Amino acid sequence: MNSHKHARLTAKGRALLVSRVLNEGWTMSAASEAAGVSKRTGFKWLARFKAEGAAGPADRSSRPKRSPRALTAQKQAQLEDLRRRRWPLWRIAEQAGCGVATVSRCMKRLGLSRLKSLEPPQPVVRYERAAAGELLHLDTKKLMHIDGIGHRITGDRRTTKRGIEPYRESRRPVGLSQTAVV
Repeated sequence: MNSHKHARLTAKGRALLVSRVLNEGWTMSAASEAAGVSKRTGFKWLARFKAEGAAGPADRSSRPKRSPRALTAQKQAQLEDLRRRRWPLWRIAEQAGCGVATVSRCMKRLGLSRLKSLEPPQPVVRYERAAAGELLHLDTKKLMHIDGIGHRITGDRRTTKRGIEPYRESRRPVGLSQTAVV
């Protein structure tokens, strides 16, 4: 059991309740009321302290001690085999006679939730060279000059050109941008 921040009694609070009853002589009604829990809860913590000692008031795991309907190792191996054949989860569940959620949890534990997990990742192709400057990569882009002003300035949409017209004398390159990566 994991106590949350709004729990009435944390492990320290439970130990304090038991200490008040056993060491300080408080009645269970008074100690329980001071802790903000019922008298029955107070008696439960007192009984656990008497049975287990100082470890009694501590938090316990809420995980079940056994799960009778859990998948067996053989069943998990069968589900894994079907998944490695690239079957979808609903089809595996139908074949195995269990729920899709059960199959999904099993595949998540095995790391096979997604089909891409079935194949090893492809090696990355890198442009690697032995010496610096052996490979030169160059990107270029022409920056064109567009004549005239637009409708945002003039307010007249009738004379607006739609897109850039084919290259002509008035549309001349303004500059050339180059980037070199070594």
